[in-house]
Amino acid sequence: MPPVFAHGELRLYLLVLLLDGPRHGYELITELTRRFGGTYRPSAGTIYPRLARLEEEGLVRRSVPGSGAGAQGGPHGSPGSPGAGRKATYELTPAGRAEIDARLDDVRRLERSVAETVRSLADEVRADVRDTMRGLRAELAAAAQEVRTRPRPGAAPDPRRTQSNSLRHDAEAVLQRFRNDVLADLREADVAGTVSALTVETLRTVLDSARSAIRGTLPHSTTSPPRRADRTP
Repeated sequence: MPPVFAHGELRLYLLVLLLDGPRHGYELITELTRRFGGTYRPSAGTIYPRLARLEEEGLVRRSVPGSGAGAQGGPHGSPGSPGAGRKATYELTPAGRAEIDARLDDVRRLERSVAETVRSLADEVRADVRDTMRGLRAELAAAAQEVRTRPRPGAAPDPRRTQSNSLRHDAEAVLQRFRNDVLADLREADVAGTVSALTVETLRTVLDSARSAIRGTLPHSTTSPPRRADRTP
């Protein structure tokens, strides 16, 4: 698999992830994995040295419980080691926030690049799933043929169920791609502070309408009636 981040991009993205507040190193790894839909998970050896470099540059501050804010080293290892990172939290310094403010255009491009990378990785996963489904359908067809040629009675697989299962995977892939695209747009707008209450209400209304329309194509659905998206007080 080609590199997910170009040179210097992961450094900038770590700063963006810290905009929401202090995080442990493993929390940054988990958040990166979540944003990539599970298709990419950076190693500790990738994240912690970059955090140490950001600390050296004065862009993040590392705090170790019981050692005082910004404490270095200690019994848990050097600043750049995973042992230190598991105990420490990292937060942006004023210089780190200034770095993001000065590079908003780069941040927006990076968010778009991440979204495109997620789509590309998802396409690879989807292709693997389709290949697997083709193999499964071939196996089912062979099994059905074997059942038909056996002297004892047997039941052939329902072709409608096989087709439905394949199409469900396609629908889930479309839904995941839509989710990734919208999340990328929201994160890009959030960097500029432009996500509004209207944005949230529009999202609720559109998704409620889409859900009702999709359910209309599923006459045999046995799920509960559509519910209005939860609202925060």
